[in-house]
Amino acid sequence: MMNRLHALSGSPYEDSIGFSRAIRVGNVISVSGTAPINPDGSTAHPGDLYLQTKTCLFIIEKAISEIGATLKDINRTRIFLKDVTQWELAANAHGELFSDIKPASTFVEVSRFIREDWLVEIEADCILNT
Repeated sequence: MMNRLHALSGSPYEDSIGFSRAIRVGNVISVSGTAPINPDGSTAHPGDLYLQTKTCLFIIEKAISEIGATLKDINRTRIFLKDVTQWELAANAHGELFSDIKPASTFVEVSRFIREDWLVEIEADCILNT
């Protein structure tokens, strides 16, 4: 059986739901849906989709770095939005980090998140060249 490495972000949901922010199995890393949560458990930047997106991406970057990856290893992102008509705000934040990397990416609208003040949640996948 392959060794599994886990990264936790301190989300209040990790223990109660039973999940890792990211998990590495071999050369593949899967990042769970990442919401804009501050270290104290509160929602980061209520009402600001751009800054919430940046927060999610920084949480993802920190998690994958703990298990041996960088943003350059991300090959896919999925951006879930509460209001897809605002997609350009999330796209601008995404583009600041990924304009040179260009992972496969999807933007979709969802009806709701666990918390009403979340405007975005992001998943990512990595493949490491090891």
